[in-house]
Amino acid sequence: MSGSSMKRWVRSGLALALISAPQSLRACAACFGRSDSQLAVGLNWGIFSLLVFVVMVLAGIASFFVHVIRNSAADSANPAHSSAPAAPDRSERPT
Repeated sequence: MSGSSMKRWVRSGLALALISAPQSLRACAACFGRSDSQLAVGLNWGIFSLLVFVVMVLAGIASFFVHVIRNSAADSANPAHSSAPAAPDRSERPT
């Protein structure tokens, strides 16, 4: 079978599938504009739940950065809690 005849068979099969299944080509109730159907209500709840999830993740990231900023401000205000060891005092010489 040559390449051109194979393309013809594929195109014919695709056209036959599109003609025999016209129901799959119609828009759903949410896309078509019927907002009182159960599909539209479910779609709205799905969008709302994904929006809540995204907002929760962003709030978690923001709260982490607020926590880091507060801890760094508290550490810089109180040098006794710093993680770096204190430098030895070289003003006094041992005798």
